[in-house]
Amino acid sequence: MKLVTLLPADTYIVINKSIITEEDKNNLVSLYGPIIGPIALSLYFVLLHDLKLNDIISTEYNHHHLMTIMKSNLEDIKIARKTLEGVGLLKTYYKEGDTNSYVYEIYSPLSAKEFFSSPILNITLYNNIGKKEYEFLKEEYQIPKIDLKDYSDISSSLDTTFKSSSTFDPIDTKSHTTNSLSLNSNIDFDLIISSLPKGLVNEKTFTKKIRELIEQLSFIYDLDNLQIIEILRKTINEKNTIDKDALRINARKHYQYNNNGKLPTLIYRTQPEYLKTPTGDNSALAQVIYMFENTTPHDFLKKKNKGAEPTARDLKVIESLLVDLKLQPAVVNVLIDYVLKKNNNKLNQAFIETIAGQWKRCNIETAQEAIELAKKENNKAIKKVETKTKLKSKDSEPVWFNEHIEKEEMTQEESEELQELLKDFR
Repeated sequence: MKLVTLLPADTYIVINKSIITEEDKNNLVSLYGPIIGPIALSLYFVLLHDLKLNDIISTEYNHHHLMTIMKSNLEDIKIARKTLEGVGLLKTYYKEGDTNSYVYEIYSPLSAKEFFSSPILNITLYNNIGKKEYEFLKEEYQIPKIDLKDYSDISSSLDTTFKSSSTFDPIDTKSHTTNSLSLNSNIDFDLIISSLPKGLVNEKTFTKKIRELIEQLSFIYDLDNLQIIEILRKTINEKNTIDKDALRINARKHYQYNNNGKLPTLIYRTQPEYLKTPTGDNSALAQVIYMFENTTPHDFLKKKNKGAEPTARDLKVIESLLVDLKLQPAVVNVLIDYVLKKNNNKLNQAFIETIAGQWKRCNIETAQEAIELAKKENNKAIKKVETKTKLKSKDSEPVWFNEHIEKEEMTQEESEELQELLKDFR
């Protein structure tokens, strides 16, 4: 990338690529602020303010205008600009001339739901503000759930409310547009390639997807260039290629070795607060759901193993569910419990991936939704088998499959199974 010197006389215009709502502004301060800092936050709002006379494109300003408004020097403003670019709030275009000119495209922040679903932003926020403040903040964004099962949807549709009188050509209008998240990666691939033995690499070793994976792993596991080089020496095979699974495993092992056996933050993450069930229900099923929501997938599987650490293979399965499919932690816990019960205490990867893929396509995000879909699919399977097989299948159902569990109408055997499930998680 060409080195560009920013000068006070350099001009810029701001283009609004989105609709910035009051909710967006609140998200910027509460969610993005602890990550990007006050100067970057100030720059975003100043650029937004520059649009006041025309909310699509601003008049032309010079950068001395920014220095005056923000009471900051150009170097700090440039760093703040790059920070906004990195988290997807800004895109910058540059044109050289007698007076250099810039175009700043401003984008909406992610919604709270999108933000807390982003592994990188979510983890970074947690690390920056600490557990207590993080939990308080998530509670502020949590939407209470209302049980609508006894209600009927009587909403009118558009065609029953309005009649079409004429047709107009559509126009191109602004929408709530976000920009893709950029990683401020410090990975120097030229350094990495030059530091590896020439016989280990060729032009096909570092594909675009491999580079992206290395950048993601370096962020999640906090790896620098030298650590990446060490990991790659163990990963590149005799064909001069890099196996993605092997790269993940070696990165995880390196992290654990240097962190007293601890696992990356994603594996230790519990269900986001805004996706948890509101408290107040003391039924047996509510206790099970609470356990699913407040236990990390790692700890859940460890408890299932009677206190023994999960195997590397099982951890790989969990990591894939969380990172690749982006399932929520409580959903992963329900999936683990269901598969172990239905598959003779074995985490069969093919079986898990089949169910996980369906749950992802169905946009399952909560423990309650996962339980209900699992029950529905299980009942379909039971109807297809003979009575003898059906009874055998019911014997292998998780305790939360009991249709009367919320009413506490359980047999002594079912009650004992429920208590066995819950006791290790209290």
